[in-house]
Amino acid sequence: MKNDLNIVGNRVVRSDSLAKVTGAARYTADLKFPNMLVAKVLRSPYPHARIRGIDLTRALEVKGVKAAVSGSDTHGIKWGVFRYTQDHEMLPRDKARYIGEDIAAVAAVDEESALEALSRIQVDYELLPAVFDPEAAMQEGAPQIHEGYENNINIHVHIDVGEVDKAMEEAFLVREDTFRAGGEAYAMMEPYAVVASYRNGFLDLWMPNAGPHVRAKALSNLLKMPLNRVRVRHIDSGGAFGGRSEVSPGDLVASLLSIKTGKPVKLVLSREENATSTRQVHEMLATIKTGMKKDGTILAKDYRVVYDGGAYSSTGPIATSIPFYVYEECYRLPNVRYNGYRVFTNKGIRGMYGCHGRAFLAGNEAQMDLMAKELGLDPVEIRLKNGLKSGEMTATESRISSCGLKETIEAAAKSTDFKQRWANPKGLNGIGMGSVAIMCGFPMGFRSGSSCYVKLNDDGQVTLVTGLVDNGQGNESMVIQVASEVLGVPMQDINLVNADTEVTNLDPGAYSQAAAFVGANAVRVACENARKRLVAIAAEKLGIPEDDVDLKNRLAYSKKNPSTKMPISWVVREAFFRGDPIVATGTYFPKIDFEREWVSRPRGQMAGTFSFGTSVAEVSIDPETGRITIPRFTAAHDCGRPINPMAVEGQMEGSIQQAGVATIMEENLWDKGFLLNPDLLEYKVPLACDMPEIETIIISSVDPEGPFGAKEGGLTVRMNAYSAVASAVANATGALFSELPLTPDRVLAALEGKKGVKK
Repeated sequence: MKNDLNIVGNRVVRSDSLAKVTGAARYTADLKFPNMLVAKVLRSPYPHARIRGIDLTRALEVKGVKAAVSGSDTHGIKWGVFRYTQDHEMLPRDKARYIGEDIAAVAAVDEESALEALSRIQVDYELLPAVFDPEAAMQEGAPQIHEGYENNINIHVHIDVGEVDKAMEEAFLVREDTFRAGGEAYAMMEPYAVVASYRNGFLDLWMPNAGPHVRAKALSNLLKMPLNRVRVRHIDSGGAFGGRSEVSPGDLVASLLSIKTGKPVKLVLSREENATSTRQVHEMLATIKTGMKKDGTILAKDYRVVYDGGAYSSTGPIATSIPFYVYEECYRLPNVRYNGYRVFTNKGIRGMYGCHGRAFLAGNEAQMDLMAKELGLDPVEIRLKNGLKSGEMTATESRISSCGLKETIEAAAKSTDFKQRWANPKGLNGIGMGSVAIMCGFPMGFRSGSSCYVKLNDDGQVTLVTGLVDNGQGNESMVIQVASEVLGVPMQDINLVNADTEVTNLDPGAYSQAAAFVGANAVRVACENARKRLVAIAAEKLGIPEDDVDLKNRLAYSKKNPSTKMPISWVVREAFFRGDPIVATGTYFPKIDFEREWVSRPRGQMAGTFSFGTSVAEVSIDPETGRITIPRFTAAHDCGRPINPMAVEGQMEGSIQQAGVATIMEENLWDKGFLLNPDLLEYKVPLACDMPEIETIIISSVDPEGPFGAKEGGLTVRMNAYSAVASAVANATGALFSELPLTPDRVLAALEGKKGVKK
């Protein structure tokens, strides 16, 4: 696509690159303040136990220990994303519900004193029966983890559209399969850390997070402090992937200790604590029943999906819904029934994930391929036949405003010679395809929108103030690029003040795919409002009509006669002389149905727009060991107009690593509530040597509402990459998988169970 803009659409070096490659970027654990104390947390050794009492006396006797806290130091307020999911006391007073749960904490002058104090804390536990499997937890008589949740069902999302049973009876081909996927670790390179500093009634906090305003509001409630006295400050983040979206027990612990001591407190989790005691990814069991016409048209889908939710609700309603929604946003489902159950177990808390729902999504895609083969079709034909198009509605009544799904399917298929290779797999080499869509922003009440403030300083330099946060995606650089395009000044002339709750307005955060579509749109609006002021004054001073004025390279000039010009800094100074400095605000709310609710009303416009993507994975299987290698991976992504194509490609490549290659190795391993692989030695993440040759294809659909046509960049690949790998393995073996990840033992079992496969 030809770029008709000056800055947007160009491959630019990210504004944060230099600081990160030189080590100048500051992360939470890097912070040092005078008189700072070290915090350590005592964690539950039991998966389920009543807390009869906690004695901190002996801990406080340790030299150097300045404070100790437990649940009795809190207000007893329970946290939850929604009012109906408020079940989590960050320091529990009633009982421990998983191994590793925060029970008490201390602050000391050094780590040795803090650890000695932990060893002296006495907790009187009464052991209780525990349950670790969600299906077992749903049975009558299972241990009750929370009161008020029958059969430990935390959330039940029920969606029923059309006449599913009747459509199944009319279908030419019906297939039902069950797929299981183990949970995963987010495995950020940066273990969780938080610094809290309480002075004169004000609390400042630094921590990696995906939503500063959401975090500040939660802590304001938990601490019963006014919101303007709880300030979450900007800090660099070493990864999030969905795992740092909500308030953490560590945030409350550090805050309470700082309030008690009046000193800054730093809590840094170990790698093992990061795995056992922060949010991890849901295990799930998905039963998928599909009915098709003879021509491959999907007539009906019937789903039952069980999610292991761990000990608390966290993002329960959202996590139970998202796998279904990203699928219904991609395909036409005239008759569909979805029953999603998020179930409490005595495991750590589960949260959202950038590639959530792999048993569900990979199961749907691989099953569709097998049904296509039985009907004499191929994966390309069947996806094109059932894929949604611009102007159509999803099953739950969201309108698709822009859609490049067809183009992503065709581009990925053409680049890989997909049809020919899928129809004729050689040996144990296979090729597979996965397609999916993703919403750009979703209903979060008044936090669904973003606001920006921009001011032009008297030297022509620009200051942007926005609540937008960056967890490594390049969001900060993206909004600077947008402002540069609108205001006609180079990116280096723009200073960004962001992710600080006391100086910025509300923003949805970086976990609802809203950064580009919502956050950058607010920046665009603010800058356009400032531009109008610039243009009006420049037109007056240059003696030309306003519609003849353009801004570029720090100049305001005549489009008809470019020699008629003046520096933008002169225009700004003129505004100062008039006592009316050039400042502007901008707000953007996506056009969504604010009455839509995850459980009670799952219908209506979910997002302002949707992005689309198709991945193709090529796999090779060793017949002796069952080990899979992925020599090549191709991803095509409709991200609207890419603001920075290089950044989008980087997100696509990272998604292939995190969700594609991870399909063959990543899994949390458990033994009765004990996490057996809480470190990066035993928890296998893809390394450079595991990575395939990658081709990225950007499809530009130019969304009518997006900033310069942009939508989210990268997440559709993260959501469909494991579908492509799983489908490729099915193509290579002729056997449908039943469990993810596709480790060698499971691949060998599938081969042995498939008669007639050459080995």
